[in-house]
Amino acid sequence: MDTTRLRELATTNGPFASVYFDDTYNTETAAKELELTWRELRDRLAEQDAPDEALDALEDAVFDSEPPVGRSGRALVATADGVMLDRRLGEPPARSVIRVSQLPYLVPLVEHGERPPAHVVAVVDRVGADVTAVNADGTVVDARTVEGTDNDIHKVPGGGWSERNIDRHADELVRRNIELAAEYTTSVARRLGAPLVVVAGESQARKTLLEALPQPVRDQATEVQPGGRNKGSGSAELEAEINELLADATRTRKDEATERFTTALSMPTGLAAEGLEAVTAAFRNNNVETLLIGDPGGAEVVTGPDPTLVAVQEEALQAQGIDETDRERADEALLLAAIAVNADVIHVGDRIDLTEGFGAILRHD
Repeated sequence: MDTTRLRELATTNGPFASVYFDDTYNTETAAKELELTWRELRDRLAEQDAPDEALDALEDAVFDSEPPVGRSGRALVATADGVMLDRRLGEPPARSVIRVSQLPYLVPLVEHGERPPAHVVAVVDRVGADVTAVNADGTVVDARTVEGTDNDIHKVPGGGWSERNIDRHADELVRRNIELAAEYTTSVARRLGAPLVVVAGESQARKTLLEALPQPVRDQATEVQPGGRNKGSGSAELEAEINELLADATRTRKDEATERFTTALSMPTGLAAEGLEAVTAAFRNNNVETLLIGDPGGAEVVTGPDPTLVAVQEEALQAQGIDETDRERADEALLLAAIAVNADVIHVGDRIDLTEGFGAILRHD
């Protein structure tokens, strides 16, 4: 997970009320079920001494937002000053998770809220393409129709020279139209830094557009069958196909990060650290590129005034001249340290069993 947009959490004082729950909205009774769910969550938060102002802010967020479409999860983190985080989750948690603590609790966000990569969708036919660009926040940042002309692109039957010339002219118009679409698709994909380009639409037009893409963009492109430019032409099937491609991309990213870590850890001078002692030392040296989280349990670490000042033993911080320390849960403090150093965060799930629940890919020796 990219932590760039979470930086405000690293400079905000607690206590924090962190809530993760299933807010699926696909039945006639969904609104009533949400009301009952929130009532229970609010009571549990109050039992943990969540500030009243934070509870009121969370309640406003729950009921003032547009309901989701179908299966959904919600992540909310608030302080007495208001809601600091409000996100839809890629998949709802199996059970609601709440915590009131001095630091925000973000492990469920990393586990269930991994956002799909930025991507571009081009639905193409002989006249042009509808191109949609979506950033990593899931926001459509560009959507436009790129067209050439449909004049004289219909071939005619026959075998005379005039008919052949008409056919060649039609083929040339189609090629130019699709090249225009390919140029724009390339431009927006590069501007967005999108690692995925989905090409849908008419079969021959798809192939022509793919051939017109420059090799670096073509390497990131995937051709799919559903979808067309006419309204309702397989749009539901196309959306389902795109969602599966995005889910695959997210799984692949986690797999690749885990493999990088495992490979580096097996080398004598590999850029990896495992366990609380090694990972906290890497944070103190501003040397964490990617934090990997497994099952840290209730382990605690010593923290200083800066989020990156974390250690297993108090003496490690005292050696750096830090006299005032606290003890915090590792599953809160280390994620906040990752945000502070702009490190990526990956929840490894059952891919690997991390010592004490933490590992790190390092930036340098």
